[in-house]
Amino acid sequence: SRGLGEGLPTLTVTTILEDPYVMVRSAELEGYCIDLLKALAAMLHFSYKVKVVGDGQYGAVSSTGNWTGMIGEILRQEADIAVAPLTVTSAREEVVSFTTPFLQTGIGILLRKDTVSQEMSFFHFLAPFSKETWTGLLFAYVLTCFCLFLVARLSPCEWNEPKNEENHFTFLNSLWFGAGALALQGVTPRPKALSVRVIAAVWWLFTIALLAAYIANFTALLSSGSEQLPIQTFEDLVKQRKLEFGTLDGSSTFYYFKNSKNPIHQMIYEYMDKRRDHVLVKTYQEAVQRVLESNYAFIGESISQDLAAARHCDLTRAPEVIGARGFGIATTQASPWTKKLSVAVLKLRESGDLDYLRNKWWETSCLHKSRERWSPLQPQALGGLFLTLAIGLALGVIAAVVELSNKSRHAAGHVKKSCCSIFTEEMCTRLRIKENTRQSQETSGRANA
Repeated sequence: SRGLGEGLPTLTVTTILEDPYVMVRSAELEGYCIDLLKALAAMLHFSYKVKVVGDGQYGAVSSTGNWTGMIGEILRQEADIAVAPLTVTSAREEVVSFTTPFLQTGIGILLRKDTVSQEMSFFHFLAPFSKETWTGLLFAYVLTCFCLFLVARLSPCEWNEPKNEENHFTFLNSLWFGAGALALQGVTPRPKALSVRVIAAVWWLFTIALLAAYIANFTALLSSGSEQLPIQTFEDLVKQRKLEFGTLDGSSTFYYFKNSKNPIHQMIYEYMDKRRDHVLVKTYQEAVQRVLESNYAFIGESISQDLAAARHCDLTRAPEVIGARGFGIATTQASPWTKKLSVAVLKLRESGDLDYLRNKWWETSCLHKSRERWSPLQPQALGGLFLTLAIGLALGVIAAVVELSNKSRHAAGHVKKSCCSIFTEEMCTRLRIKENTRQSQETSGRANA
């Protein structure tokens, strides 16, 4: 690839093939670094000739003490500048000069969305309120019902003749009245006295505000549940037990955690070192595939993880990025182009061109698709409600059986039969009501005929 211009200085540019920085398409080179090089050439008025690095390396010191890759070509003056995802390091800075970084990166965590989506507990419907709020609600409910019971007893309008008249606001009826109001259902008994109506009105106002707050919080909780990640930081990654995690074997990321004095980073290194045969991967492609297919989190370069998340909609990157570093343009130490290129990079950043290139080559349609796709509510979110309903139904049936057994016990004393036989007869009678009705209707129909 060549940038031409008559009378303009020509620079030999070395680069490396890596998606999406430099790629071969239809015998031409294209990508982020190629677009960056075009913009720099237009600003600084130079032409260029691009060649791919011969040994396919970025640049490191070999066993013979010589530099390999793009750094070696700069030192041997086989190229004037290197425009590639070349990390600025102290060792490289000692032998070549770097411009201001044109792209910032760091160490991040690559995850699969369904393994890190916010898990909903079985009683997720209780989550909108804290434990203290639920306790306060229960206390307010019992206290209000007791006040209803007490005021109804004291008010002459509710109870004119205590000796001859039954008070409808018993404590159990008061509890039922308060529960009905809490669920916005009309229940009896109806309050007659002004004092009881005042308490009832205040309780209704309280329940309306409470239910509004609950519905608002529950709606927000459900809508944000799929977006929140329980693994936000490296500390969260260490504390969980569901996901295995690792990095590239022998990579700079692995040695970053080895040399770090941070206790959390040391725990991550110890975990990876003890399980190195199982959690460390050989290539970046293997890492992405493993994250997609198993409960595995990959620790690596954040900018590459962003690209993986853009290409695979099932992947995402945790928010925290550590070990910030940058990609810079390498030149010889005495090159007059170093300062010019640094100023040009800063101008491109200030004008928003670098952000445009970043969005262009890391573009994804995953966010648009996820907004259009409707996803049903997870059953775990309302599982507690269904369990509560099932328990309530079971208690109701048990209560009915207990009531029927009590009646059978009293009836057995009068007719001098066993309680079990009376209970069985009662059960059979109640369960055969429809059958008996049908038979009686058939009999009456025949008689009329």
